[in-house]
Amino acid sequence: MKAKQFILFSLLSLSSLSLSAQDNTPITQIKDTTIINTTTLAADVEGYAGPTPLKIYIRKGVIEKIEALKNLETPKYFALIKRDLLNKWNGLSVKKAATQEVDVITGATFTSEAVIENVRRGIDHYNKKGKK
Repeated sequence: MKAKQFILFSLLSLSSLSLSAQDNTPITQIKDTTIINTTTLAADVEGYAGPTPLKIYIRKGVIEKIEALKNLETPKYFALIKRDLLNKWNGLSVKKAATQEVDVITGATFTSEAVIENVRRGIDHYNKKGKK
């Protein structure tokens, strides 16, 4: 009986550790940088192989960088997204980024559209909840 209780406790502990390690809070603040996590904001937005969550780093109303989070997209095609798409908003004010027209990456159209929608939702959320 004690062995079963120990195993159950161990499994519960591991599941709570994995939940805390994957922080899906939409907005966090580290010093003067606001970080928008689109995992829950755009959970219904899917690329070719599923959700394409992002972290958007905003400092003083300007997008510093956009970072891709774990996803199931084909690595070869997602490398194109990382290289040619995610940096399109870097250095833009949030106001300008909200209206920025960005072309999709040929060969990764569904994923590009999902990433663009994630950025749009992240910026919208920042404008509603995260502005300092």
